[in-house]
Amino acid sequence: MYPSRFGYESPKTVEEAVALLDAHGGEAKVLAGGQSLVPMLRLRFAAPEMLVDINGIDGLRYHRVDADGTIRIGALCRHEDLEEDDAVAKAVPTIAAAAPLVADPIVRTRGTFVGSVCHADPQGDWAATMTALGGHIVAQGPKGKRDIPIAEFVIGPFQNTLAFNEIAVEAVIPAPKGVRIGNYLKLERRVGDFATASVAVALDMVGDTVADAGIALAGVGGRTINANEAASALIGKKLTAENIASVAAAVAAVAEPRTDHRGSADYKRQIVKTFVERILTGLLNTSQKAA
Repeated sequence: MYPSRFGYESPKTVEEAVALLDAHGGEAKVLAGGQSLVPMLRLRFAAPEMLVDINGIDGLRYHRVDADGTIRIGALCRHEDLEEDDAVAKAVPTIAAAAPLVADPIVRTRGTFVGSVCHADPQGDWAATMTALGGHIVAQGPKGKRDIPIAEFVIGPFQNTLAFNEIAVEAVIPAPKGVRIGNYLKLERRVGDFATASVAVALDMVGDTVADAGIALAGVGGRTINANEAASALIGKKLTAENIASVAAAVAAVAEPRTDHRGSADYKRQIVKTFVERILTGLLNTSQKAA
């Protein structure tokens, strides 16, 4: 199947791109990595009048760690950019763990972090990671920029809160409240397959006490599952076997899995519980060795 006919523009500034989106009144799509959009075009799940290709805009392919530990990821930062950066691995271990698990090596060379979050796939790795880390999206439209917390940005399966004339220009992960640790685990039948279940965990530690905690899930519901409320039970406490077991059970209860060809709902919920226990126990063991 071939895509429907569409126009094509390659603006040189974000302002030009926003103006093009505004002029087409919701009938234009932004092209960044294209790893989600192009298949949708070919299957005619999307049939925009215009593609606005932002790859010619200078200054959007970046990622950096600010002096205070804040992470900033530009709209054209590719998955592989994060996968290969030791500074990111040190500052945000959850991102470092998730990066090599995104799709497959071909997708990671072109797909973008911000584009993946905008796509809001219920099985998307980055939306779950951003949720666990309490990040936000910077959107730019005709009236300037605005910050959108990730919990308000991803509102459903393949749905976000961007206006038709806005572009997500940056993803921001706030500075940690201590030493940031974390991990990401994903069960898939083969490389590049959709996840049977994924778990993102991010903790900020002050000594051996949890100062902040975030957990999010992918693949076990019709949306990215925000389990931060369950994770908050760890705040102010030490990681112990008892606390880990309690939080793992609470997070598994938040999951909304369905039975399908990848497994039963009970099986997927058990995977979530096991992954949370495995990640938190691993973080506990690592911190004890470091001490």
